[in-house]
Amino acid sequence: MGLPLVRRIHNQVVEENRIAFDRPRAPEKNLAYYNQSFIKRACPDIFHREEFTMYTPIIGTLGYILSPDATQTLLIHRLGREDDHHLGKHNGLGGKMEGGEDVASCMTREIYEESGLTCTKMQLRGTVNWPNFGPRGENWLGFIFLITAFTGQPRPENKEGVLSWHALKDLHTLAMWPGDRHFLPLVFDGDPRPFHGSMPYEDGQPVSWSFQRF
Repeated sequence: MGLPLVRRIHNQVVEENRIAFDRPRAPEKNLAYYNQSFIKRACPDIFHREEFTMYTPIIGTLGYILSPDATQTLLIHRLGREDDHHLGKHNGLGGKMEGGEDVASCMTREIYEESGLTCTKMQLRGTVNWPNFGPRGENWLGFIFLITAFTGQPRPENKEGVLSWHALKDLHTLAMWPGDRHFLPLVFDGDPRPFHGSMPYEDGQPVSWSFQRF
């Protein structure tokens, strides 16, 4: 492989790493993404060997804050950035887990950063595996939390969009990812068993949904 080709592949991978993620990544995550992407482009004949095909999803958290009277949840309407993968959709609050965090620490950090609220009580309601969900086909594994007690007052907006309370009975009327309509009822149904689901995406649409509870 000649040096000009190596440089071209390097530049392509660096640019993909820059635009594929919403926020700067930890150095070790950048390096892992770079190494895998470079090998995939430079050596496609070996990329499909077992050591390079291990399933390594992005780990994230997604939280739904319940109002004190348990009739509403706080959502963000993603309107802040034109290049946002979630543009125009209503989402719970959350984001990627950082190195050194556990999922609970990630959730409480994301809630505070995005809303200004401090979680004092929350439940892990379930997990969802989202193959091919990201803007460039990234796989995601999400930990879904219900926040049932908090301190503080939510800020009206952040850099990603507008925050507001929505009645649980009206969630089905909101613009959101189509797959969210499958698991949202499980977040609020009161069943003490967490759910564990899988929802592959293709071209921005879920192609299947399955889950189990124990």
